[in-house]
This record gives sequence, C-alpha cells and structure tokens, in this order.
Amino acid sequence: MRIVLLGAPGSGKGTQSQRLVQRFSIPQISTGDLLRSAVARGTPLGVAAKGAMDAGKLVDDSIVLGMIRERLTDADVANGFILDGFPRNIAQAEALDVMLKQLGKPLTAVVQMDVPYAELTRRIAGRRSCQSCGRVFNIYSMPVGAALVCPSCAGNPALFQRPDDNEATVVERLKVYESQTRPLLKYYTKQGLLQSIDAQGDIDAITALLVHVLTAAPVARKASPKRKAKKKAPARKPVASKKPAAKKKAAPKRKAAAKKKAATKKAAPRKSAKKKPAARKKAPASKKKASRRPAARKK
Repeated sequence: MRIVLLGAPGSGKGTQSQRLVQRFSIPQISTGDLLRSAVARGTPLGVAAKGAMDAGKLVDDSIVLGMIRERLTDADVANGFILDGFPRNIAQAEALDVMLKQLGKPLTAVVQMDVPYAELTRRIAGRRSCQSCGRVFNIYSMPVGAALVCPSCAGNPALFQRPDDNEATVVERLKVYESQTRPLLKYYTKQGLLQSIDAQGDIDAITALLVHVLTAAPVARKASPKRKAKKKAPARKPVASKKPAAKKKAAPKRKAAAKKKAATKKAAPRKSAKKKPAARKKAPASKKKASRRPAARKK
C-alpha cells in the first residue's frame, strides 16, 4: 500500500500517519522530519532548507526530491509507505509519479484530510515538540495541569514550540498551502486516487474512518472494469438480431393462409349447388290432388 496524505498544516497528517504505520506495518516518510533532521545534522541539503523553513516558505523542489529519492530506496519501503507532507505542488507530484514509475511502485491511494482554517490555526499554535524523540503534542488536547514534558523521554528535555509553529508563521503557511498545494486535489482526482475525509473530532474516530477509506478504495477500483463490461454487452446484440428475418418468413405463411381461405370461399358455391334437388320435393303436392278424385266417385 503506497499512500499520500494531503492536508493543510495542522490537519493531523503526522498523527494519523503514525497510526497507519501500526495498522499496515509500513513506514511513514515525512518530508518535514527529513528536512529537520538534515538541518540538525548540518547537511548541504539541510542548510539550504533552513532559511525557507524558518520563514514559513516551501523548500525548493530539487532539495525535497533529493531527500525523498534517497528514502524510497531503503529496504523498509518494499511493502509500501506513507508520504506525509509530500508532494506539495503539481511539479513535485509529477516528479513523484515519474520516480515511482521507474521503481515500479505507483501510488495506490491519496487521502485529503479536511479541517477548517480556524481550527488549523489553533492546532498549530498549540503544538509542542520533544527535542529528543521528535514526538509532537498539543497543549489544547493535553490534560489540564499536565507538565509540558515528553512522557516517552521522562520529561527531559521539556517540550518546545518550533519556530514555524508561531501564529504569524501559521497564517503565511496556510496562504502558501491554499495557492500551491490545494491544486493537487484536482490533479489526483483526475487519476482516480483521491479520497477526502473530515479530519475534525475524535482522533480514534478519524483513524477508523481513514482505515476504512484506504481498505475500501482498492475494491472500488477493481469493481469498475466489470461495470464497463456490462455496458459493452448491449453493443453485441445487433449481431444476433436474426429475428427480423423470421418475421419476413412468417409473411408468406400469412399469404398462404389467406389463399386457403380464398380457396374455401370459392369452393363454397359448389356445395350450395348440390342442394338444388331439395326443390323437387314439391312433387308430393300432386299426390294430394290425385287423392281427391276418389272422393268424387263416392257420390
């Protein structure tokens, strides 16, 4: 299963990606994590990306593609992967398609996580990250009075807010997403890969919906060829349309029947001619006249 998760910053792509990793046993590839790791290590790609990330801008495509290509060659992506935060524009999407085609591993699903901008701003401004393990938390979803420390790292070091998570930068990041990333929805819709879900509310409910969409999408695509086959079937009916010929053959039978009826009508007068002898029955009347003569002799 090769998945791309789309959504504005703060839509929950990172959180849901981690859950999908456990559900499908495939790795999450987050361009944000790759870039921050490169920045922390001071690699050439990391240095080039740092300036854009601090300003809330998108990193140049060539930098991101270089990191993604290296990651996709690792052994743990053999059975699939989850791309989080990539692609972010049409150029990246086209380059990704070319790359995956070369590797023989095209995408199987693209999911858009939809969240209103007001909620996105609140989520991002409340995010806190662990400097040690990289886990992300949110002060608005954490228990009231909870210490801002990472439970996985025993509270050392404390959680911190990333430079690109402040409110001023959030507004800029959302503008960039709207102008450059949202067009991807049309791009993947044309490919028949896009699914959209409401990413608000309970995290567990969102995960369940996401899993349902991902497991149901391949079935729908496999069933579509059968529907096309059913539509093609009516086109073959004209080949077997020999019934009109049978109707033409039936016409002579009707004519023959009509001729028989006509023949019977013509034969009818012959039968009536044989009945003429019935008129000779008037002869008995003469016998009655003959019987009257003896009566005269009695006088």
